[in-house]
Amino acid sequence: MENDVFYMNKAIEAAKKAREIGEVPIGAVIVVNGEIVSTAYNLREKDQRSIAHAEILAIDQACKALGTWRLEDATLYVTLEPCAMCAGAIVLSRVKRVVYGAKDPKGGCAGSLMNLLDEKRFNHQVELATGVEEDICSSLLSDFFKELRTQKNSINKGRKN
Repeated sequence: MENDVFYMNKAIEAAKKAREIGEVPIGAVIVVNGEIVSTAYNLREKDQRSIAHAEILAIDQACKALGTWRLEDATLYVTLEPCAMCAGAIVLSRVKRVVYGAKDPKGGCAGSLMNLLDEKRFNHQVELATGVEEDICSSLLSDFFKELRTQKNSINKGRKN
């Protein structure tokens, strides 16, 4: 869908805000009836909370904004494939559809390692679209981690001298 690119770019903007504060650049946006109801980005390092993933924060904000825990008409756009925790929250909050950019081969639970969003044993399954703005989303992450490794190497070299 052409709107998927528009909303994914909003999630990318959020991911860039995360990067600005030293967080892993992952952003999420929740849309209901064409309106953005929440936007979030990773805050795990800043807040030192293991659950402060972009998706969890966006779901929480959307529930508060809409006054319900059921996000049955919502589409969640996220720059990285959801992990097990986030996939569980997506299913439990009844999100209708998830659109993600980059695959996560080490922790992705929306197709890479497994697909919890379409697990028939759960009482809710989620529609899924993948690879939207994948190159941009992947580059954000790979550039971030490359820069982090370079910084660590510089620090380590300084200690050896």
